Amino acid sequence: MLETFQTIILGIIEGITEFLPISSTAHLIIGRYLLGINTTEFLNFFIIFIQLGAISAVPILYFKRLISGINIYLYLITSFIPAIVFGLLLDDWMESIFEGYWFIAISWILGGIILIKFDDWVKENSTDNEITNITYLQSLKIGLFQCLAMIPGVSRSGATIIGGRLSGLNAKSAIEYSFLLGIPTILGASAKKILDYKDHVNEYLFGAYSYQLYLGFLISLVVALFSIKWMVGIVHQFGFKYFGYYRVIIGFSLIIYLSWK
Repeated sequence: MLETFQTIILGIIEGITEFLPISSTAHLIIGRYLLGINTTEFLNFFIIFIQLGAISAVPILYFKRLISGINIYLYLITSFIPAIVFGLLLDDWMESIFEGYWFIAISWILGGIILIKFDDWVKENSTDNEITNITYLQSLKIGLFQCLAMIPGVSRSGATIIGGRLSGLNAKSAIEYSFLLGIPTILGASAKKILDYKDHVNEYLFGAYSYQLYLGFLISLVVALFSIKWMVGIVHQFGFKYFGYYRVIIGFSLIIYLSWK
């Protein structure tokens, strides 16, 4: 099981990174490694649970959008379809092929370079549409981009934001749509994974160590509320390049660490 300190740190990592284009999965993998946490079924369940905490921030902050009409749900369903198809067919296979700390480091660096250059490129190619003008074709394209996140180190939010921008959405709308698309995506992925632990769900949720689940959930939720607002402000003022610089720096730092350890 986890120590309270480890629970808090993992909750903070999830809350900060889930919606930033820097890969929450990669940060959690490296965080677990640095904290010396062994992989167990409870840990895997804990990770699922705190992801649910982070995604719970979205309906709180974007409640008005979610009650604005049925169309937004139809678009999100369209975007979610590729994740269902490719997730069921390829998710486990992709994780088995693209695994290891070295691959995460390389993925961080390559993704960072894309983000550094991305703002300048889309200024000339974006039609700058609002989310209210999104089409089903755009929704499908964004959903296909989201499937890239099955590769460890590729950020789900980063992939969907890039997909949204390349599909013609402005930065604000692409970010908002990425957040909203996280709701069905994370809920669906979590439901699939929870089924793998169905024999232990009651033990985990109500057993002696269940407080770790709820503590991690609460921390990731609260931190995600601030993280979302912070990201929107940063992108509005500076674009995506600083997230790219971060990815490159942390990617090379990981390579140096792996080379010297």
